[in-house]
Amino acid sequence: MSDLTAGLLQLALVLLILAALYVPLGDYMARTYQSVHDSTVERFIYRVIGVNPRSGQTWRGYGLSVLGFTTVSILLLYVLQRVQGHLPWSDGKSGMSPQTSFNTAISFVTNTNWQSYTPESTITNLTQMLGLAVQNFLSAGVGMAVAVALIRGIKCRRGNGEIGNFWVDLVRGTLRILLPIAIVIAAIFVLQGAVQSWHVAANFTMLDGAGSRIPLGPFASQEAIKLLGTNGGGTYAANSAHPFSNPTPVTNALSVLAILLIPVALTRTYGTMVGDRKQGLTLLGVMATIWGGMLALVWNFESRTDGLASRAAGSMMEGKEDRFGIAGSALFAVSTTGTSTGAVNSAHDSYSAAGGGGLLWNMLLGEVAPGGVGTGLYSLLVLAIITVFVGGLLVGRSPEFLGKRIGQKEITVSALYILVMPALVLAGTGITAVLGSTPNALTNDGPRGSDSAIHGFSEMLYAFASASNNNGSAFGGLTATSSWFQISLGIAMLLGRIVPIVLVLALAGLLAKQRPKDSEADSAVLPTSGLTYGALLLGTTLLVAGLTFFPAMALGPIAEALS
Repeated sequence: MSDLTAGLLQLALVLLILAALYVPLGDYMARTYQSVHDSTVERFIYRVIGVNPRSGQTWRGYGLSVLGFTTVSILLLYVLQRVQGHLPWSDGKSGMSPQTSFNTAISFVTNTNWQSYTPESTITNLTQMLGLAVQNFLSAGVGMAVAVALIRGIKCRRGNGEIGNFWVDLVRGTLRILLPIAIVIAAIFVLQGAVQSWHVAANFTMLDGAGSRIPLGPFASQEAIKLLGTNGGGTYAANSAHPFSNPTPVTNALSVLAILLIPVALTRTYGTMVGDRKQGLTLLGVMATIWGGMLALVWNFESRTDGLASRAAGSMMEGKEDRFGIAGSALFAVSTTGTSTGAVNSAHDSYSAAGGGGLLWNMLLGEVAPGGVGTGLYSLLVLAIITVFVGGLLVGRSPEFLGKRIGQKEITVSALYILVMPALVLAGTGITAVLGSTPNALTNDGPRGSDSAIHGFSEMLYAFASASNNNGSAFGGLTATSSWFQISLGIAMLLGRIVPIVLVLALAGLLAKQRPKDSEADSAVLPTSGLTYGALLLGTTLLVAGLTFFPAMALGPIAEALS
């Protein structure tokens, strides 16, 4: 079977299963977050943490709960990494350094999963299970909870400012949605050959008689939630390119499906909860258009080889797994950068200048195609509100979104939201570029204007784009283990997660205080569903990113591709 045929079959399988699960999963998630019934396990958890599941929260209470939970999670994970060498199942590994523990704790709690360490030799299986895997579930649950809070703000008709209860949303999203699906995915991974073991390593003798060992652990279960929760942190340094993590083309397709499943289905959840499924389909259309366009571009760029010698040597396969080929690698790469996953089954740094630039651009769009678990939906909803405001001004219609007026406060919060990520990316890249120590961290460095120097800039831009968007993937040519990168990228990850969440919750609170008016028959109101509005939203998304990042892209991937 040719690489092209295999890639098309994988793509068709993913799209077919996504289409089959879209309605039932989306509606199930809507019922989950709207239910007034609690399970026995949930009631027990509420009693332990002292929460009344029937009490609502305003955006301030909801936001303080998110901030408090995030702070405690970071502190506990930091301590666990520092003392792991004194705990059971350490396999001779010592505690992680303060800088690495700081970076990693923020990374996993913010759903970024940036890894500046080698998992096999640095982190224990106990820390993997008790710390990282737990945060894979909880950080995804937080993202989904914030998205649902914004939906409640949009649909709220009482005008009391309440947007739900964070603790209820977190528990339900984790226990009712993430955990059951992750179990199914993990079981399939195990059946396909992924590692799930209580042993820390397997010892063997090589052909030359020397002894060696392969690290083992309960990794298939962590692989499942790393993908489903758009986390991305691997249990092996090779991540999803490792045969113990992603053993077959079947698991490769399943990985892509897991990455896309919840972000895509959440558009159905949104349409169901607001009582207008055309709204969700419009958002889905925008997501699908961007994702499909980026897949076509990256696949095309990675399939083109100039020169007979390069073609004969298989130059475009550098950094890619033979098991997946160019097609399977491009499908995975576009999906992981279009969400906040960051898992990789190929080396993004080895992609062509245009192909790698496409993956970088996917993140700079704000990761809305389809975005991370929860984060993709609320990011696109913010852009949808901005689109309504701008579109209303252009055609002289009232800026309203599902009966809620978009006034000065609402548009100010929305504008601040879309400024956070660009400020972090551009400021972090700019400061790093002028530091005297930066060339020591670059394997690609040279005279100003040279191809190597240009690619070095792309590596820095990619790192801060990945951190600020809570993606976690990287161009491998950048050595990010110095104190500067550990701290600066950690701060970028934290601010890139927390500040947008606070602003989204503030927007939800503003909308929840309004009593919606019936504007369905009002010709002065701009429609917020359908092909015309979808095209306007798509244009706004591309224009915002284009105006913001074109100069930086021109200094990096574009210049490199044209050189």
